[in-house]
Amino acid sequence: MRFGVIGGGGKVGQLRVQTIHENVDTQLVAILDLSEDSARAVAGDAEVFTDLDQFLSVEMDAVIISTPPHFHEEACLKALAAGCHVLVEKPFSSSAESCRRMIDAGQKANRHVAVGFNMRYYPAFAYVKDAVTSGKIGQLTHVRAFGGHEGTVHFTHDWEYRVPMTGGGATWDIGIHVTDIVRHILGEVTSVYGVSSETVWNLEGSEDNAIAIFRNPEGIAATYQATWGDWRGYQFVIEAHGTHGMVRGSYAPMRNLLITMPEPGGKQTVTKVNYFGIEVREKLKSWKTTCTISFAEELCDFLKVCGGGTSVRSADANAGLRSIEIADAIKQSSLTNKAVELPILHPVRA
Repeated sequence: MRFGVIGGGGKVGQLRVQTIHENVDTQLVAILDLSEDSARAVAGDAEVFTDLDQFLSVEMDAVIISTPPHFHEEACLKALAAGCHVLVEKPFSSSAESCRRMIDAGQKANRHVAVGFNMRYYPAFAYVKDAVTSGKIGQLTHVRAFGGHEGTVHFTHDWEYRVPMTGGGATWDIGIHVTDIVRHILGEVTSVYGVSSETVWNLEGSEDNAIAIFRNPEGIAATYQATWGDWRGYQFVIEAHGTHGMVRGSYAPMRNLLITMPEPGGKQTVTKVNYFGIEVREKLKSWKTTCTISFAEELCDFLKVCGGGTSVRSADANAGLRSIEIADAIKQSSLTNKAVELPILHPVRA
């Protein structure tokens, strides 16, 4: 499958490029980036462009978009019009309306549009999802979710935290991954009640803290927090609780805890998983190694979906849309002090 990467010279785009080079079923044919030198450094035999239309004149089957979110829509719509499947980095775009336009265009073009929620592939969070799906913890009763880091000092570029480029603050940054994992576990989120604030970094439109309660159509609740005020550094934790136990996944470092019992209050079996290999590798080579592995697995699932497969862990376009609708709903709920109801979104497959 022939791929082009838009934003392939950037920090994340280069990792996407690497996975294409390393996959025996994919070929990199073109890179688009504002920095021609950065793109050429990773392009190999692929052509390099700084113009979108020239980039899309190359014959290719799929495009990965790894640019700031406010550039996603134009690139996605033009790639779909050129007959390409598209994988878009999170957040899907800088507004829900923009996401809906991309989804509609994908349906009309009969091309698959996916969103890059690679945290689904991190071992700790895949473990949580699989423990819930397999019934190890019994019937799901509730979920707890937290994601945070130390805020704007965590970023390299100001577009990463300023509206309108990002669309929002903590709920659009680390929080959007947390939202997706929660929805991945609950099946859907149809009710949002939340409180958000901008009192730490004082960036208009970019909330630095958000706390919310989500519910799925069956009424199962999740508590959620996304923050740019966790002075410990990067933290991401998901807990799923059920009638026969609980499972916890966390990063960084990567950890799992599973507690199971034959009946509520029965004798517990405790399983702890410590990913020492990942921890050592990241200390020696950086967090990018874990990210790249997740990108590689996500790419494999993207190939399956483009080929008609459905049994995958990857996120479709509606997952990207709902994550942004939830971020918007938290802000709306904070202003009105009322819950926001959302319709069920069914999976989108071309």
